[in-house]
Amino acid sequence: MRLEDLQPNAGAHRERKRIGRGHGSGTGKTSGRGQKGQGSRAGGGPRPGFEGGQTPLSMRTPKLRGPYSRRSRNIGLFEKTYSIVNVGQLNSFAEGTEVTQDLLVDLNLCGKGKDGLRVLGNGELTVKLTITAQHFTGSAKTKIEAAGGQALLLGDVN
Repeated sequence: MRLEDLQPNAGAHRERKRIGRGHGSGTGKTSGRGQKGQGSRAGGGPRPGFEGGQTPLSMRTPKLRGPYSRRSRNIGLFEKTYSIVNVGQLNSFAEGTEVTQDLLVDLNLCGKGKDGLRVLGNGELTVKLTITAQHFTGSAKTKIEAAGGQALLLGDVN
């Protein structure tokens, strides 16, 4: 096999359609555009986004107003994302363990929230633990302290 013998597979390459080259070509005279009307003119056709008189998609969609962090169903520019864990999930730890976000992520008990850990009060805590997090709900804090543990607040949270 030589370089000059190479050619594409049969049917892989198709000649381009030569438009406006006489009526014998099949696309002569009107060049496949038909006789009259919007599509036959140079630059013809509706503007981008035009839907034939139907209200276009850009006008049908609701408009989002206000700062990014207030937009519903959008993670805003200033919105904080936290890892969330419930008090009831922490019963699997040994007595006196110091629980942090890194430990919970390693054990797949919560995700990697970039702004820290939030402890919620769902469930019952029966083990004495020291929990370090960015935020505790009121019920979570009381349940941790009732079990003899400590709820240590880390950093400044809204």
